[in-house]
Amino acid sequence: METDMPEVRRTVIELLGQLGSSREARQYLKQFSRIEESRFAVVKVGGAVMRDHLDEMAAALAFLHRLGLTPIVLHGAGPQLDEAMEAAGVPIEKRDGLRVTTEDVMAVARPVIYRANAALVDALEARGVRARGILHGVFEAQLADRERLGLVGEIQRVELEPVQTAIASGSLPVVACLGESPAGQVMNINADIAARELVWAVEPHKVIFLTGTGGLLDYSGRVISAISLRTDYDHLLAQDWVHSGMRLKLQQIKEMLDRLPPETSVSITSAENLTRELFTHTGAGTLIRRGEAIDWYEAVSPEHREQLQILLEDSFGRNLRPDWLEQRELVGLLWAESGRAAALITVGVDGVPYLDKFVVTPEAQGEGLGAALWQALRQRFPTLYWRARAGNPIAGWYFQQAHTTHRQGEWIVYSIGVEDFELLGRLTGDARHRDSGWVQA
Repeated sequence: METDMPEVRRTVIELLGQLGSSREARQYLKQFSRIEESRFAVVKVGGAVMRDHLDEMAAALAFLHRLGLTPIVLHGAGPQLDEAMEAAGVPIEKRDGLRVTTEDVMAVARPVIYRANAALVDALEARGVRARGILHGVFEAQLADRERLGLVGEIQRVELEPVQTAIASGSLPVVACLGESPAGQVMNINADIAARELVWAVEPHKVIFLTGTGGLLDYSGRVISAISLRTDYDHLLAQDWVHSGMRLKLQQIKEMLDRLPPETSVSITSAENLTRELFTHTGAGTLIRRGEAIDWYEAVSPEHREQLQILLEDSFGRNLRPDWLEQRELVGLLWAESGRAAALITVGVDGVPYLDKFVVTPEAQGEGLGAALWQALRQRFPTLYWRARAGNPIAGWYFQQAHTTHRQGEWIVYSIGVEDFELLGRLTGDARHRDSGWVQA
């Protein structure tokens, strides 16, 4: 397999290029490949996805494995267990969101969970991926409340040795949500709690939730593409449409990320869109990160001027003229506190601001900082226009953000919030002739 890996990666890069661009795919693959193998990603799969989208999920996971990336998969089996309990005539009871697990429930639950685990392992191996089902030995637990909840476990320790052994042998680990006491008592573990504890133990680069909705949905039922907890969390919780399951999910994710390295992010997506979510700037789901402050400055200080110029020249591989900033009539600067992203806005035509420079380092794009910067930009400017060359790698992403686009020779001019046709014509003409500030080759 090792000798075939370069060829496999070349083929995969071409396939990924069909989703976005091969440049994006190479960037993400390089980024993910630098991570310790066991810390690439934890993928939490709900029982409904296991039941309804097993083939799509197995295909996506096999795709990652062929790239040399080994996610740790943790699965539930809630809907399957409900069906089996109903068929067996065993009552379903939940308290505080946890399934009351009597001896009768556990007698039904264990074979259901075993079958779900085996089904995913079989689906992966049918696609040529070595997979190892891990049913026991990861979650050491004690009974949470025997009287109220029965055989529901409270995790005391996560043992990663079974997972690490599977990865070291070239297998993709598939972990079930069952815990054991030191004496061997098997317990039912809530899948969300198990995912949280596993993630805290592994500290992965990515945490992925595969769901039927494909992301968190806004008030109109559309997937929210990016959430920065630092800037968006309180605002979202204040919305009346953020309630019940979504509210709980946001709270759980914040609790999870608060104890993880700042570069860790959470993606909520569907099985069929997993690859697009991981390997394209536009994504295909909801990307959640702790985030960082994005500050607004109406003037650019000498310190920010120097940092901005370095950021632009390093990111674009070109040199700016010494007087490039002085030649611009500024509206202001959006600046990420890490110095890895910025948006420079200048005075445009008829009071419409012009987006002069928008820059995000490749690593920060992978963390979702570009989406967070764009969100901050849109909150401040309901109308906006800008341009990009037709061959720009993120021209497609700009196209998705814009309300209108106009092709003029080598340039594409984009706008948001402008409906007047004559004004659009003036904006397009102005954008085409704007000074770029770059030293001409």
